[in-house]
Amino acid sequence: MAKDKEKKPANGTIALNKRARHEYHIDQRYEAGVALQGWELKALRAGRINFGESYAMVRDGEIFLHGASIPPLISASTHVIAEDRRTRKLLLHKEEIDRLVGAVERKGYTLVPTAMYWKGNRVKVEIGVARGKQEHDKRASEKEREWGRDKQRVMRAHNRQG
Repeated sequence: MAKDKEKKPANGTIALNKRARHEYHIDQRYEAGVALQGWELKALRAGRINFGESYAMVRDGEIFLHGASIPPLISASTHVIAEDRRTRKLLLHKEEIDRLVGAVERKGYTLVPTAMYWKGNRVKVEIGVARGKQEHDKRASEKEREWGRDKQRVMRAHNRQG
């Protein structure tokens, strides 16, 4: 008896928000599901998303993703009017939503989406609870990144010689 091989979805990163790591100190990360329509999933499988200017907001005890643009495929169904920048609901447990609402409203944090990825057949968004960086913090993290690159170069050159 031969077993049917199941088709596995493409696991991995769909999009990263690199600006979030540059502009914010990210203290905590949460994984949230996203309420998407069928044409949006097809577009995501094709890698069509602009995630850089997106942000998350709390409204009426729910969390929504704003500003993420998913341009529709030409072959998307014709009976659906595709709105690429629509607000999408993020799916979290009630306790997680309560924690995030508390962090945003009482402590002044910002909710920043940092990554969008496949987890099995589902699309997940990683949300960071973040504080804004000052200009001097941005310069310091840039120097740190450059020092890390220089250190790697020196180590590689030293390993080749030795």
